[in-house]
Amino acid sequence: MTTVYPRDMVGYGANPPHPKWPGDARIALQIVMNYEEGSEYSIPDGDNHSETYLWEVPGASMGPGNRDLIVESVYEYGSRSGFWRLMRLFAERDIKITVFGAALALERNPEAADAIVGAGYDICCHGWRWIGYHLLSEEEEREHIQRAIKSLEKTTGSRPLGWYCRYAPSLNTRNLIVEEGGFLYDSDAYNDDLPYWVEVEGKPHLVIPYTLDNNDMKFSVAPGFNSGDDFFTYLKDAFDVLYKEGEVAPKMMSVGLHTRLAGRPGRTAALARFLDYVQKHEKVWICRRIDIAEHWIKNHPYQPK
Repeated sequence: MTTVYPRDMVGYGANPPHPKWPGDARIALQIVMNYEEGSEYSIPDGDNHSETYLWEVPGASMGPGNRDLIVESVYEYGSRSGFWRLMRLFAERDIKITVFGAALALERNPEAADAIVGAGYDICCHGWRWIGYHLLSEEEEREHIQRAIKSLEKTTGSRPLGWYCRYAPSLNTRNLIVEEGGFLYDSDAYNDDLPYWVEVEGKPHLVIPYTLDNNDMKFSVAPGFNSGDDFFTYLKDAFDVLYKEGEVAPKMMSVGLHTRLAGRPGRTAALARFLDYVQKHEKVWICRRIDIAEHWIKNHPYQPK
């Protein structure tokens, strides 16, 4: 029996399409701010443990059944302080970003949700809660997706058009997103420098890959960034390579941020240096994820194989 291999190891190969970015840009730079605080694993929300991931002391855990007030406090910093510092940084530079927003987190801070909408940022649905969707049953995951959409509609005034869940999506996630309808894309992939189309249950679906390397999460995992200089240098090097390639083959570059991580002063300083560096270059399209989706749908529509 011949089994169809479920992975695509080829992609665009040696000849990726020219994306035709607006303004003949050599690179599309997309900044993501993850807003998760208040939706992570926690005893008050009925979980059997506190969050252990993406905070200042990686690997530390008080064990099942124990409420960790320290990790809760670190997460609270993101929504209380870090968020506003990053919002000021982007406003000062007139940069539009995408927010990966967990619906419950934004419900619990309507002032932040209003600020995101008022700034003209788009919100990509980051699930109902920031938990492992691969651990849910298909029906539980479907219910979470529907609940998240309704919540974000109520909190922000419009439904989300993009989807990205916490590491990692389940085997059902993409099918459920397409089944639900209304989403222009998902970002549950890390396998390319350009968007691409897939077919899901006979329907075309756009994937806009995300990043785990140009990401402040590496301040809290090993091996990772130890200083703002590490962060700045890595982002600058990634930008320089892609900008050079963009002379003939433009790509996109994603940068992932978290309010509790990049929102700390020492890291915000490095991010500011990087953004100032980028804005000294011509032909750079700093955009939202929804802008990339709409551009790709219009200029590179799905072509059946």
